[in-house]
Amino acid sequence: PVSYTHLDVYKRQNLRRDEVRCGVRRRHLTIVTHGYMHYIYSLKCKDGYYIGCTENLKERVGRHQNGYVSAIARRLPVSLEFYFAIKDKYKAFEFEKYLKSGSGRAFLKKHFQ
Repeated sequence: PVSYTHLDVYKRQNLRRDEVRCGVRRRHLTIVTHGYMHYIYSLKCKDGYYIGCTENLKERVGRHQNGYVSAIARRLPVSLEFYFAIKDKYKAFEFEKYLKSGSGRAFLKKHFQ
C-alpha cells in the first residue's frame, strides 16, 4: 500500500501544517484543506465604527471588548454590529481595505445604518 506522512504532504503542496490532513484511499492521496473563514467585522464604538479582519471572530471581539487592542482601547465600550465571512484570505483583506475607503464607508452607511 502507498503511505504518505503528513510532512510529505506539506512539502509537496506548500501548505501549512494546520491546513492539511491526509488519508490514503485506493492508492490515491487525498488532501483536504480546512475551510477556515476570514471575517471582516464592524464594531460600534462610543465615537464611531471600527473595521477589522480576523480568522477567529469570537476571540478577536473579546480582545477588543477587554481593551487589549490599542487602536480602540480608548473608544470602549464596543459591540459587534455585523460581519462578513469570506473563505479566501486575500479577498477578505481586499474587502476590508475597500470598506475602509471612502466609497466603502458610503456603502456601509447606505446599507447598514
